[in-house]
Amino acid sequence: MQDVNDTPDAGQSDETSTEAPPEAQSHASGTSHDAREDAFTGFEDSMISSHMLDQSEIDSLLGNTFAGLPDREETGMERVIKAGFVAYERLPMLEIALDRFVRLLSSTLRSFTNDNVEITMEGTRSMCFGDYMNTVPSSSLFAVFKAVQWENYGLVVVDSGLSYSIIDILMGGPRGVGHAGTEGRPHTAIERSLIEKLITLTLNDLSAAFNPVCTIDLTFERLEVSSRFAAIARASNAVVMTKLHIDMEDKSGNLDLIIPYATLEPVRDRLSQQFMGERFGRDSIWENHLMSEILETDVEVSAVFEENFLPLSQVLNLRPGTQIAFPYRSDTPIHVTLQCGQNSLFEGRLGQLHGKAAVKIERRLVPPDSPHPHTPPSLASRE
Repeated sequence: MQDVNDTPDAGQSDETSTEAPPEAQSHASGTSHDAREDAFTGFEDSMISSHMLDQSEIDSLLGNTFAGLPDREETGMERVIKAGFVAYERLPMLEIALDRFVRLLSSTLRSFTNDNVEITMEGTRSMCFGDYMNTVPSSSLFAVFKAVQWENYGLVVVDSGLSYSIIDILMGGPRGVGHAGTEGRPHTAIERSLIEKLITLTLNDLSAAFNPVCTIDLTFERLEVSSRFAAIARASNAVVMTKLHIDMEDKSGNLDLIIPYATLEPVRDRLSQQFMGERFGRDSIWENHLMSEILETDVEVSAVFEENFLPLSQVLNLRPGTQIAFPYRSDTPIHVTLQCGQNSLFEGRLGQLHGKAAVKIERRLVPPDSPHPHTPPSLASRE
């Protein structure tokens, strides 16, 4: 007789028979998990590829954290203050002088360094002196110069790249190798003397560039290593800043020219003239041609014998046939005044010439202030 406990339960037998080995169960679960991950990854890829966020949507999600500041409209007072600046575009002769300065300085530096030098004017603009001094690198050299005739000062700023490049070339440095970088050590006395020579040549060329406009002597005053000791104007004063980029084969640097508007004030009227052809200021050829054409213009000249002043009541009573008496004697010459409009030109005497009434000019009433000499006719005939 078989024990009941030894007999396996039917439910247990069925459950045992349906179970899979542990290895098979783990393999099946891993396969299903990978399939779910692949499906989720494919869903993410499809969502990303279907819609990419642009910059505006990103800024909207982040609350415009990285967006720039909104454009602020200038107030009326700010516009008035800016209108007080005299932009260098209003001084066309200054731009011509600076272009001439670039040409002269290029030739001078080629002879000074015995190297191929190319100078490019990167820009000229008006700005406050304090704004420029706050942005200039502290390793630059500041050369203060004086405009003798203008009785004011200017500034030449040489950056460290240009100063060390000039020193390398003049001290026999290796050619074909660029400058290693900005050196932090201060310049020695010999190096400062070389930079002072460069500044002197620059000021000589700048003086020559202004010669067609006016005669000016620019003299070197001092060389400063700190911007605090190179203050030639107040921080709020307007200046003209010209940036020059100098290339010497494998070496390069920048040179800035700072001229306050107070320095240019004595010659502002000349700098505001227009540039005509290859001449500065006045065009004598066109001026002479215009004057010769004006002198050939026909004008109406009136000969006034006598003038008499009458009250308005008597003028209103004038009728055809009324006679107006003038003080005249038959034995006295008749004096005549020649007028053009309301302007008196000449005085003379009335007479006859070839059977026609004529006036002999005796005195000139027009002041001889014209630079173009012309001789008026001695006789003026009148029909």
